[in-house]
Amino acid sequence: MTPILIIDLQTGMFDGVNEPPLHDADTLVARTRAVMAWARAAGHPVAFVRHDGKPGDGLAPGKPGWPVWPALGQAEDEPTFSKSVGDAFSNPQLGAWIDAQGAGEVVLLGAQTDQCVAATVKGALAAGLKVTVVADAHGTWDWAGETAPQIIARHNGAFAEAGARVVSTAELTGG
Repeated sequence: MTPILIIDLQTGMFDGVNEPPLHDADTLVARTRAVMAWARAAGHPVAFVRHDGKPGDGLAPGKPGWPVWPALGQAEDEPTFSKSVGDAFSNPQLGAWIDAQGAGEVVLLGAQTDQCVAATVKGALAAGLKVTVVADAHGTWDWAGETAPQIIARHNGAFAEAGARVVSTAELTGG
């Protein structure tokens, strides 16, 4: 079964302590939970990717912003793979876990659209995997004169151009 990878949806992306919450954070959480519920019901493995920030960063190991956001409801048997750069495939344990699932494809969602999600899409494609990106279940902040929705739309187009399948939460889950 195709694994679902939830990228960097950590407390610091939602709690407003070091950064404002991600754009449309509540909707992003709801869509992520919908994908997780669908995946669990269909027998798809779910894994989380957690960014390990540098010392002093709000996402540094041990900092309050570092854990996976509790509102997502990560199950005890759903692994978390750490990374310290954008591409989740920089962690060889993630690749080994995907191989162990017998999967030639991954489904990606999470944060930050224009950083770690984009880098992980590229890394998954470079690893020879088919990639599905959940178009309305990855998020970012306004940046450099672009709104978050503009950044998300631009990256969804780039993901499709790179060869990823880009679908909505409803299209993926049949909901």
